[in-house]
Amino acid sequence: MDLTTLRAVLSDLRPKLLPSRFEKAQQPDPATLQLGFRSLQGMLWLELSWQADAPRLVQIPPAPRQGAGSTLSQQIQHSLRQMALIELVQTGFERVVEFRMAPRPGDAVQRVLVLELMGRHSNLLLLGEQRQVVALGRQVRDHQSRVRPIGTGDAYLPPPPLQGQAPSSTEGFERWRERLRLLPLPLRKALPQAYQGISPPLARQLAGERLATSVEQLEQSAWCELHRHWQAWLACLETEQFRLFLDEEGYRVWSSHPDQSGDAEGNEGNLALALGHWYRARIDQRDLQRACDELRQRLSRWRSKEDLALEDQRRRLAACADSTDLQQQADALLCLPAPNRDEVDLAQKLYRRARKLRRSSTVLEERILHHDSRLQLINGSEAFIDDLQAAAWQPMAARLEALSDLRRELDELLNPVGRQERKQRQQQGTPQPLELTSPSGLLLQVGRNHRQNDWISLRQARSGDLWFHAQECPGSHVVLKSSAGLADDDDLQLACDLASYFSRARGNVRVAIVMVPTDHLQRIAGAGPGTVRHSGGEVRWGDPLRAETRLSSLEASSLAIRKG
Repeated sequence: MDLTTLRAVLSDLRPKLLPSRFEKAQQPDPATLQLGFRSLQGMLWLELSWQADAPRLVQIPPAPRQGAGSTLSQQIQHSLRQMALIELVQTGFERVVEFRMAPRPGDAVQRVLVLELMGRHSNLLLLGEQRQVVALGRQVRDHQSRVRPIGTGDAYLPPPPLQGQAPSSTEGFERWRERLRLLPLPLRKALPQAYQGISPPLARQLAGERLATSVEQLEQSAWCELHRHWQAWLACLETEQFRLFLDEEGYRVWSSHPDQSGDAEGNEGNLALALGHWYRARIDQRDLQRACDELRQRLSRWRSKEDLALEDQRRRLAACADSTDLQQQADALLCLPAPNRDEVDLAQKLYRRARKLRRSSTVLEERILHHDSRLQLINGSEAFIDDLQAAAWQPMAARLEALSDLRRELDELLNPVGRQERKQRQQQGTPQPLELTSPSGLLLQVGRNHRQNDWISLRQARSGDLWFHAQECPGSHVVLKSSAGLADDDDLQLACDLASYFSRARGNVRVAIVMVPTDHLQRIAGAGPGTVRHSGGEVRWGDPLRAETRLSSLEASSLAIRKG
């Protein structure tokens, strides 16, 4: 969040927050604090984050309760209890905001909550009446910063002064141009080095397509256009006439054209809340991507381990193929007209060796099946991850929860555990597969992980239900509860489309789907959950694109994840 956005958020928040009474503080993650304030208009929640890659101050919808709370949130809750927020202060072009608190409006300030939005140096500090640090989000030790170490009990010192000139609308065109010309650099570097408060997104908004152009190559018309944008930006800062515009590259909160409409949001006192939604969507998407990448790395390590073990067992099994030759050699020795003692002893050794190899073959074949089943489990897990990343129709919270369930499930299936931990894992709650309604009103269940596949296909299936799965391809199990009523062609087609969409063959135009009555499914002994074999069945065709369109168009009320 750059200076321009911070000014826009504060301009939006001041009429709604000042004055207001502090009521609640909670910390959803180590670098984020959520604060609740009650004003005459009602309860308003703010999110203050000092994450290095996403520091921000935004308004959020009412936050869910976080439980007992962290030490920092408890300290702030105790220090600010029943106090009033009387000032929101930000000065100059530094991204530092002070929440000044007093017992009631008109009283002297007794507590100050300071939010510093400065990239990897971002921090949150609670100051006492003498501006000493009472609590802070991140301790800064001497070895971490020689310029500005910060700890509890220290006197608060503001950040070091910014480099560059403070922008001013009174600066003339020629002086402004000469200041930039002193730096023979592209505009993307010259603007932030010459002036304070210029972030990379703001430089792009000011310079447009000329961002990579050197100041030495700009023509007079380009300088005039750049200066017009510069003055429009400064006018927005001075008049606080901000608007939120969303585009593919992100957002901006000012316009170089007063009459510009575009895709503007947050123009009626909701800019801070609209930005809160914007940041939440992208942070959740980032968290989902990171979690998927981390889980894929773990699966890759598990796959390498299983591949090595499988290759070793196959090599051992190949060595056991000599048992027949050894048997024949022993038979040939004993069939001699008059075998001597040494020949008899050698034949007996060959017989024992052949029997040992035959016994080993049986064990090795079982081990090969075991490693094969674990590799199939890994392949299926990768398909589930792909499903969750592509499920734009599903709320992000549900996708993150499903990914967390898959991670716990894989820990249980692929990591050896002790008896007590295994018992705790077996006491997990009932699986919650995706459930939706078919065109004729029948229930359709889709497994989103191995436990859910096992649950809907083997444990909850009833006589008359139909099972769908992509042919020879990892993917989700789909069960149509046709035991509750007669299924028509539209129901069967929707089930086939869903089975094709929730599979690794999603990128194909058409996918072969196997439809089998659940009565014909059998669990494979020793294999992981959700691994089944079937007899008979009918091959139909599914359309992944049609399923995606159907999922995207469903109302939230008809697409509900319920307990199985």
